[in-house]
Amino acid sequence: MKEFLKPSIYWLFSMIPVSIALEQLHASAPLIFFSAALAIVPIARLIGSSTEQLATYTGDAVGGLLNATFGNFPELIIALVALKAGLHTMVLASLVGAILANLLLATGVSFLVGGLRYHNQDYNATSVRVYSSMMLIAVISLTIPSGFHLLTSGQPVVESENTLNLYLAGVLLVGYILYLVFMIKTHADFFKSESGGHEEHGSRWSISRALITLVIASVLAAYMSEVLVGAAEETGEVLGMSSVFIGVVFLAIVGGAAESISAVTMAYKNKMDLSLGIALGSSIQIALFIAPILVIFSTFMGTGQMNLAFPRPLIVAMFLAVILATLVAGDGRSNWYKGVQMILVYVIMAMMLFFIPVA
Repeated sequence: MKEFLKPSIYWLFSMIPVSIALEQLHASAPLIFFSAALAIVPIARLIGSSTEQLATYTGDAVGGLLNATFGNFPELIIALVALKAGLHTMVLASLVGAILANLLLATGVSFLVGGLRYHNQDYNATSVRVYSSMMLIAVISLTIPSGFHLLTSGQPVVESENTLNLYLAGVLLVGYILYLVFMIKTHADFFKSESGGHEEHGSRWSISRALITLVIASVLAAYMSEVLVGAAEETGEVLGMSSVFIGVVFLAIVGGAAESISAVTMAYKNKMDLSLGIALGSSIQIALFIAPILVIFSTFMGTGQMNLAFPRPLIVAMFLAVILATLVAGDGRSNWYKGVQMILVYVIMAMMLFFIPVA
């Protein structure tokens, strides 16, 4: 409890009731948006602390998986709310944005922050290659229904397109389950940590305390993310931004704040395997688990089935992000300039999506 009484980031928990009050009082959308964003920051930090404690029991690979799972919970809630409202384009944009934010922005900031504190940081290159190959397969799979949709453009949505997306969703879910078996059961040695930053700070939490804290923080993150999304579209209109840009950048960054901040925090502590497990593992989970789950859920909620028909600029952005992440992170050693490179590419892609009208 002492860390909550000292001046710290946890004082921003006070923004939770402030955000709720602003929403109830129907304050301006930007005010609600930014207050909710501030409220998510300490929640994300708490998720990171809980996951770091669990990783001392489970190892970095499973710890990163847990953080990615709980960190992606707000994004899933955001997408489900948007699905119910029939905002399929914004959901697709937020999925791509989450992948880009994890592969480029979160990983880049982690490399930068860790590299400013340590000259070089080492991590398990084998695990990164596994993450990269899974992401490439996932992105290729996600482009199949997009290509089918382009081939049948100008025609009404046919039953075969809906069926294709449902079958693809099933295949992706099977692939994700087998990926978990590979990582946790049969080839756990591929994900052993190479970094030396495993020093303990303070007392070790019990497993029950870490799990309870993680669940509570994730629920809070989901609720505040919903408040934030409610004001996101109007905030974008005030700032002159398209709904697609809001989905790719705003919703993705804020919805994924939990795992992103956790990844950066782990990098600062020289726990690069856990940091990359969070950032890259979250991308895989979005592509292989959240995306197909949303396709299935859309069949009985909202205005109709959502198909994975991404606009071409978003497909190009995903492919480039996976290729860059593979090239930059594949050698098992990071430094601050690698982080700068990845952040610059993310900014350039965001600029492209801001200026290019995406249908």
